[in-house]
Amino acid sequence: MSSHQDNGLKALYAVHRTELLRFLTARTGDAAEAEDLLQELWLRTTRHDSGPVGNGRAYLYRMAQNLIVDRLREKQRRMARERRWADQETDFVAAGTEPADRRQTAEEDMLAREEVATLVSAVMNLPAGARKAFELHKLEGFSHAEVAAQLGISKSGVEKHMAVAMKYLRRALLD
Repeated sequence: MSSHQDNGLKALYAVHRTELLRFLTARTGDAAEAEDLLQELWLRTTRHDSGPVGNGRAYLYRMAQNLIVDRLREKQRRMARERRWADQETDFVAAGTEPADRRQTAEEDMLAREEVATLVSAVMNLPAGARKAFELHKLEGFSHAEVAAQLGISKSGVEKHMAVAMKYLRRALLD
């Protein structure tokens, strides 16, 4: 069951990668930082092992938002450390506070779990060729050319399978 959830989270990441990058770029105002955060988000999805926690689209966006907040807090902590150092050098003392941490609510967790179950089911119900191409490309990380070689089809055949898979998965998530 856990491997289905892991695959579901990776599949969700794959489906929403482009819009997550847009989200991160809009929030940070910095394309390079957004790419960094997206890479960190991918790493977190690959080493996610907290059991049956919801991993839906909303969960990915929450993770992305948390990464932005973490990065902002780190900048604030660094600035505060530099300020404290400067204050110590000049005998000036100021107190600082940390913002509160928001945890995912039970309802959000349940909705996220349902979305993962929907996506896993949708992946399992893809036409065989589209499913295999999707799994090899999005979950295993093979290029279109490598998938084509493995499946014994043309690169444009892989692209057609991927288009079918992505259209089907988006529809499943919208329903």
